[in-house]
Amino acid sequence: FLSPKVENKAKGKLQKQVCGVVLEHFEKQYTAELGSAWSRVREVLTSPWCWQHALLLNRFSPCPELEQSLAGQGYQPAFPAALPYLPAALKCFLRSSPGRFPGQRHQAGRLKDYYLLNAASLLPVLALEVKDGEAVLDVCAAPGGKAVAILQCAWPGRFHCNEYDDSRSRWLEQTMESFIPEPLINLVMVSKLDGRHIGDLKPELYDKVLVDAPCSNDRSWLFSSDPHQATLRLLQRKELSCLQFQLLRSAIKALRPGGSLVYSTCTLSRAENSDVINLILNSCSNIIPVDLSEMAKAVSQEFTFFGGMQQHELLVLPEKGRAWGPMYVAKLKKI
Repeated sequence: FLSPKVENKAKGKLQKQVCGVVLEHFEKQYTAELGSAWSRVREVLTSPWCWQHALLLNRFSPCPELEQSLAGQGYQPAFPAALPYLPAALKCFLRSSPGRFPGQRHQAGRLKDYYLLNAASLLPVLALEVKDGEAVLDVCAAPGGKAVAILQCAWPGRFHCNEYDDSRSRWLEQTMESFIPEPLINLVMVSKLDGRHIGDLKPELYDKVLVDAPCSNDRSWLFSSDPHQATLRLLQRKELSCLQFQLLRSAIKALRPGGSLVYSTCTLSRAENSDVINLILNSCSNIIPVDLSEMAKAVSQEFTFFGGMQQHELLVLPEKGRAWGPMYVAKLKKI
């Protein structure tokens, strides 16, 4: 933990980095969409010193001493309540106080013991409910955290991780090398296909599909260092919902009848979340929503959810002491 003097200095430095152009845009949009909840969310998003990090342990590199060490530092197992889907192999630890656990560097031939993440990013994986032997597609898989989490839960019969962007695809491959042992990693297919066409190339092949879509990442956008670039991003923001819809429509084609799909983003934006899902539900007669309320109830001690959402969707709002999110999750089924 930082001393008060150092912490105040860090606060001032970090506060100056908040991009005014983005904050002004968010003020207008999220005050209208979230109402009074926005002020509490804004306080967390603009204060990185109160952010929290969870540790997802790697079952392929068991380390009992690490669990003991975490317990001594105030970390507790996440998701203590009974969940509809919570495999015993999935071990995640978190604590209510802020601070970042030291990361591990990538070393060729050596597996990492844990993955640092925002605990809310596990919700799409828990909603997907992957079982052993299923065919699974992760459409936008980089940097690989959710793919790693899926492999902590189950071993798919076929696991296809896709990432269209070159540099992000290399990042994905490195993540997989860091967490999955060689005999198993050879069973994971990594591709660089355009996600908008993957459904035409691989029609009705998968039991479960995850679309963790490219989005206007609220946390990172608020700290854009270049105001000109930030302004350009905001102007292009409207185009994201079109891309997200195209990715979803393609993912539905890749999903077999009876299969399930989870859509997620790390933005609060209604245009990229509920509006995209509503458009899909209104335009695809073979898709129905899946109720997530039981899962939400089970994790309500760990996360703050925005009220007024439909039963097939969740929106995690960051707040002090539970600074997880933003994370939007929606679940659909193909009939």
